Amino acid sequence: MSYFKKSGIIGYAGLVLLLIMNSVYAQPGFKMPTMPAVEQPPGDFASADEHYAFLLAQANGGTQHTIESLPQWTGLWSMGLNTTAEIFFEETDFFLTLGPGGTVREGVLTPAYEQQFRERRAEIDQYGEQLYDRLTNCEYPGVPRWIWEPYVKEFVHMPNQTWMMNDMMNETRRIYIGQEHKNIDGTHSSTGDSIGFWDGDKLVISTMYVNPADYARNMPLTSNQFSMVETWQQETDETGAQILVTQVTFYDPLALVEPQSAVYLHTYSAELEEAGLRVRNWECSTSSNSYKDENGSTMFYLPGDPEYKDPRGYTDFPDLPGQSKDPIFDAQ
Repeated sequence: MSYFKKSGIIGYAGLVLLLIMNSVYAQPGFKMPTMPAVEQPPGDFASADEHYAFLLAQANGGTQHTIESLPQWTGLWSMGLNTTAEIFFEETDFFLTLGPGGTVREGVLTPAYEQQFRERRAEIDQYGEQLYDRLTNCEYPGVPRWIWEPYVKEFVHMPNQTWMMNDMMNETRRIYIGQEHKNIDGTHSSTGDSIGFWDGDKLVISTMYVNPADYARNMPLTSNQFSMVETWQQETDETGAQILVTQVTFYDPLALVEPQSAVYLHTYSAELEEAGLRVRNWECSTSSNSYKDENGSTMFYLPGDPEYKDPRGYTDFPDLPGQSKDPIFDAQ
């Protein structure tokens, strides 16, 4: 007998997202940050390359920072709200992305991608969730989903590179400062190729060569022609909290009728640092108990099923001492 279950009313990922956002916004004295206005591109650009080149010229080639002068976004940063829902829905409620409801905005996506999105939303309306999500198959979220994945992010700035590290599935984006795009392998990847420059304390990024993925669970798909331009800047909001404001413009000639823009927030999470939280390495392929059934739905093996994998089990050499994956409880 096979033991399995579906992934919940709004989906496991949506539930996790709700819990994380509730924990962030439920902190004593916490006030919801005011969402900044979405910044539209300073012109009608045919591509992300053209957009990025304009911003680079406007910044006179960018600020040449030293290690001493670089802005430092130290600490842990938690995902906050964003305006992506406003692109694809008539309504403007961020939480429409997590469950049923919402009216798909016409004419934003190309006909084939709009039809697929409507089918996805119909599935959510019928079952209360998206029945299959790439993360349950240990696939990386990719961009732009990377920007608003839950848990925390860390940032390291150097004069020639910026490392943007996401706790979710260990996705690290490397932003090559003052360089051109390269595609040595001649293929795409989950986080693509990112180049950037500093305009004072603002980091400007261009990303391309991204695997087709989606904007988030329950949101539209992206094509292999997707690219984007981002600006990241640390600010202090009206409550005195430290926030990172990310303005993004998405380009995707196969999926979008025209470029679309959104703004994302991250908040500095001092309480997580004080609690001693550290970003740990994700391990998915040998511990995940999810699978896709014959109908394409995400299911989970439960304890008792022959296919169930104990995430605190053993390596391929269980007869040797010290091969447990839970060494804290190994007998000495």
